[in-house]
Amino acid sequence: MDSSVTPTIYDVARLAGVSIASVSRVLNGRRNPRPETRDRVLQAVAELGFAPDGAARALSVRLKEVVGVIVRRPSSADTDEDMFADEAESLQYPDLINRGIEVAAQSRSFDLLIRSVHFNDHDPGGRTVALARKSDGLILHDRVLDEEQMDRLSRQVPIVTLAGFATPTTANVHGDNAAGMRALAAHLLCDHGYRSLAYLGGYADSPDNIERCDVLAAAVAEVPGATLANGPEWQGYYFASGGAKVIRRQIAAGCPLPEAIVCANDQTALGVMSALREHGIAVPGQVAVTGFDDIPMSRHLRTSLTTVRQPIREMGATAFEVLYSMISHQQPLSRDILLPTQLICRESCGCRPAGAPASTTSTTSISAASLASTTSGGNAGL
Repeated sequence: MDSSVTPTIYDVARLAGVSIASVSRVLNGRRNPRPETRDRVLQAVAELGFAPDGAARALSVRLKEVVGVIVRRPSSADTDEDMFADEAESLQYPDLINRGIEVAAQSRSFDLLIRSVHFNDHDPGGRTVALARKSDGLILHDRVLDEEQMDRLSRQVPIVTLAGFATPTTANVHGDNAAGMRALAAHLLCDHGYRSLAYLGGYADSPDNIERCDVLAAAVAEVPGATLANGPEWQGYYFASGGAKVIRRQIAAGCPLPEAIVCANDQTALGVMSALREHGIAVPGQVAVTGFDDIPMSRHLRTSLTTVRQPIREMGATAFEVLYSMISHQQPLSRDILLPTQLICRESCGCRPAGAPASTTSTTSISAASLASTTSGGNAGL
């Protein structure tokens, strides 16, 4: 390090190989840091000739070592019904992300405060601000705040979103919805030859939901004779109960079902498959069903679920690391981090069970590439 540059608390943390929170604890005698951590910090302090000034001391005192996490969920009234009564208690997509956040936070000696808001709550700002006051930074699942609220709050506390949009003052971590949905669309339209499809959506204002629907619609539009049903009558809310309700309403109204139902996520697909089964409709014999995420349950169903795999826990861990860099006043390497997705073909779309000939995979790759090349022009910005 240049001897003319005054060392900072961040330099001490980097040299000691510990978090700023750990340096803070050693310098302020808080929480009885581990002896090896204390030794490394004190050695780095001596090596650098670090002397905490007023600003550094203020920073270490202000650091709460807490990250706030906000999740959107349906109310118990939406999910507490028949076979889906315990769905909110099971380890699903938001919980898997939170586990990734938790593990990364523990490695930096941070704690989590988790708060949920109803998915139809369009004014959660007060509770979000209250959580922000107790935290060093926030991680927001899906679209929790509107643009004005986000801009105002992100100037006061670091914010990372999941399935949102990066801004000059926030960062965003998300899966590659466009590539995943294009591959899935190609598989259904080209490999299986389905021509009537429906998209059963998640939260209507969710950026993930909107992007997946738009990419699917663009792919369907490129295939002569193919149609896509979507909109309010096909609106769910990312939970199995929402998918089941949509299918029950469609059947009760006497509406013809499409050849394939593309669900916004796996949990929705589980509800769809259950509702079809209770009405004697075979999957995939009469209707194919697909999901998105590849939660663990998807591969263990009686009819295994075709889906798009996201690195769910990695998304949570990445979100924390990006937020930590912002808390540490370091510029994140990128404010928009895109993680890869992968098409996983199983039985629910009409593919053979595990052990099918390798030709199934090669056909998928060829047709997926072909359709992607025809649709990518209209979705270059996705």
